Amino acid sequence: MEKAAKILRISPDAVLSWQIARKSIDARKKPEISIVYSVDVSVKTEEKVLARCHSAQVQAVTEQRYTFAAGGTERLVHRPVVIGSGPAGLFCAYLLAKHGYSPLVLERGRCVEERREDVERFWREGVLDPASNVQFGEGGAGTFSDGKLNTLVKDKNGRNREVLRIFAEAGAPEEILYEAKPHIGTDILCRVVRRLREQILAWGGEVRFEAQVTDIRCTDGQIAGVVVNDRETIVCEAVVLAVGHSARDTFAMLYDRHVPMEAKAFAVGLRMEHPRRMIDAVQYGQSFDPRLPAASYKVTAQTSSGRGVYSFCMCPGGYVVNASSERDKLAVNGMSYSGRGGANSNSAVIVTVTPEDYGGDSPLAGVAFQRRLEERAYRIGVGAVPVETYGDYRRAVTGTDAGMSVIARDYVGFAPAVRGAYRMAAVHDILPRELNEALVEGIDLIGQSMRGFADGGAWLSGVESRTSSPVRIMRDESGQSAVRGLYPCGEGAGYAGGITSAAMDGMLTAEKIAARYRPFTASSGENGLR
Repeated sequence: MEKAAKILRISPDAVLSWQIARKSIDARKKPEISIVYSVDVSVKTEEKVLARCHSAQVQAVTEQRYTFAAGGTERLVHRPVVIGSGPAGLFCAYLLAKHGYSPLVLERGRCVEERREDVERFWREGVLDPASNVQFGEGGAGTFSDGKLNTLVKDKNGRNREVLRIFAEAGAPEEILYEAKPHIGTDILCRVVRRLREQILAWGGEVRFEAQVTDIRCTDGQIAGVVVNDRETIVCEAVVLAVGHSARDTFAMLYDRHVPMEAKAFAVGLRMEHPRRMIDAVQYGQSFDPRLPAASYKVTAQTSSGRGVYSFCMCPGGYVVNASSERDKLAVNGMSYSGRGGANSNSAVIVTVTPEDYGGDSPLAGVAFQRRLEERAYRIGVGAVPVETYGDYRRAVTGTDAGMSVIARDYVGFAPAVRGAYRMAAVHDILPRELNEALVEGIDLIGQSMRGFADGGAWLSGVESRTSSPVRIMRDESGQSAVRGLYPCGEGAGYAGGITSAAMDGMLTAEKIAARYRPFTASSGENGLR
């Protein structure tokens, strides 16, 4: 506050209030590191202060506050149904419940407390529960990731800020409101998700677990109900489809019911691990400073064939995790706890694939391609996560060496940090040759500008196949499918790419429903509300 007052050329007594608006790290002059703050200050005589201050450091700010767009007039005979409790479904249900719509949330997996135990058991014992795992269950796939909350989505309506505010209100660290690269971490995110559910319940919503929607009912092109666990029909006229990017059986069911969808581009690749101290040294010019967090990076390269190779879901001080959700198939992801204190840092290194790459005329061709890769990974690792050094991987793909390993020399004892069993295996046999060649070329190019990235001692594991949904379920400006009353939403429907963007799309979908319908009043409908 004292520094802000000095810049504004006023006394601290003239400051009515202040808060940090943004905090970032400037490492452009490493090893000289600066922490840069933007601070919002309220003063008694704003016009006079602005007239006196001609510094580029000072400007007037008008905050874009989020407002929930309601105003619908149609009557809901039955309460709206939200399928899925990932960030899209949770935030959609949160707003609907807050504004009087009494949503019913149907989640195929278990509550986050039980789900966490199921996931830990899978990593410890290798016994997969297809209904409760890293992909399925309360909180969605993002619950067992780094919990990153940054997004590139433009936010003219204030939804991004509102997502962060709601997370903080539910127990996330206050720092997410101003950190340039906010994250929560799996350990805290589990608690936050539970509190969001408790608030939905307090506002009159209902959440049912182990309730998989196995079919939909339509009448004259309008949604009329959903079938749960192949035996119970819930009558409804508004259904939010927030099923996540791994709900392959749901995609198949919707395709069979002629819900319009199309195959879309997504990305596949491998997880790459480096010593955290090495990444810190490269990014900060020093390997450790207690005032600095574990360093992150975002890298990209363009190959000679025109393919883009880039990092995805970078996890500083994190772990590679077995993220499988189907038996006899294996997928990996990255995860960090809130402290990001692990010895390794990892990210997915991926390459975009399009329908032209994976072939087939069906909208589900991308799903089939993912499954083929995951079957290979499972077979190559004999059920465990397959791991290989970049040196061995590169030699198998190109026939040439990666050169001397600085990691092997300077970071003795560097080993994979994997949640779940892993084994040394031929990772180079998982992806098609053209993708392997693109990854090698891209990693080598990145290594030219980021010292040590292409080191032969780095670890690769695979397969990273769940970066985003392989399908897009079509919707119009009203947010609805051609099946009226069906609202495709979030990452699984092809409209988001991470926790925050999925939550924002869930909010948008809630707004679309509220623009059409007035709040729900309990009646004699077929939905359990009496």
